Amino acid sequence: MVKRVAVLTGGGDAPGLNAVIRAIVKTATREHDIEVIGFRDGFKGVMEEKYFQLTEAEVSGILHRGGTILGTTNRDNPFKYQVSPGVFEDRSKTCIEIINSKADALIVIGGDGSLSIAYELSKRGLKVVGCPKTIDNDLAVGKAQTFGFETAYAFATEALDRLHSTAEAHHRVIVLEVMGRYAGHIALYSGVAGGADVILIPEIPFSYEKIVNKLRDRLSKNRRFSLVVVAEGARPSDGDMVVQKLVEESTDPIRLGGIGNVVAQQLEKLTGIESRVTVLGHLQRGGSPTPFDRILATRYGVAAIDLAAAGQFDNVVSLEGENIVPVPLSEVAKGIRNVNVEGDLVKAARKIGISFGD
Repeated sequence: MVKRVAVLTGGGDAPGLNAVIRAIVKTATREHDIEVIGFRDGFKGVMEEKYFQLTEAEVSGILHRGGTILGTTNRDNPFKYQVSPGVFEDRSKTCIEIINSKADALIVIGGDGSLSIAYELSKRGLKVVGCPKTIDNDLAVGKAQTFGFETAYAFATEALDRLHSTAEAHHRVIVLEVMGRYAGHIALYSGVAGGADVILIPEIPFSYEKIVNKLRDRLSKNRRFSLVVVAEGARPSDGDMVVQKLVEESTDPIRLGGIGNVVAQQLEKLTGIESRVTVLGHLQRGGSPTPFDRILATRYGVAAIDLAAAGQFDNVVSLEGENIVPVPLSEVAKGIRNVNVEGDLVKAARKIGISFGD
């Protein structure tokens, strides 16, 4: 019987994490008579045995807050744990022993990196329930939208609204670089919602010639400005993604970034049109979650603790249609979920004249 559950948040932060934590604690306390503890800073807190009890008082007033009261990190993988600079060891056994000494089960709120770790730990006997989180909306687990995604693309859409007026006033091409890693969901949704003329995503390698043709077509119709949204993982058909740096000890060592500057420079060179770039970066992760993300995160938190209380481990909660259902944690091994290039949204974007540079 589950009497005590541990919770951690791992990977990059996302709007809605606090709403999940709040829902877990309230449901555990009121419905299941289960104690909840929270490990600080993801798996780092596990390895350093840093945790505290989560009570209803601790989670009061956090529903609307961005970030996570537990703290998070995308490093400190227990299977590749840094014991000294440049030296890594498998400390997964120790990780499991620590968790089992503190709680009867673990709820991991994270993206593909954290959930992959959770899956490997579950294969070694740890009782785990996963809760999917990523602003990138790229988890292969289930078919559902992840919380944090709507808040992220809503902010990117607002940025495009603001950039539209300055691009028009100065007759410029303005490039907006957004997050998303190897998937273009944020770029696609914000680009359509924000009236972008060109959307560049990892799933559709682009040609500068095609983009230039689009910009010149607009000029021929006396539209003297253009908005280009580019996902950080986008790449030209004859080139590679732009890598900002490598972080060896991270569960996701490749840090993408810089494609926006490359695109803006190339377009100005090829067209002679003054071009500027805006990189949203971590602004997409911050701030208060939208009402949709607060509700989705709350539902995920309730479902996660219900699964733990029922002993249904090795599952991730997922929104399927109108219902939250358990999906095997093993699905995280399938990789990421990319934009469906033959999907309705891409087709609709093309029909209204948006170019994908192909």
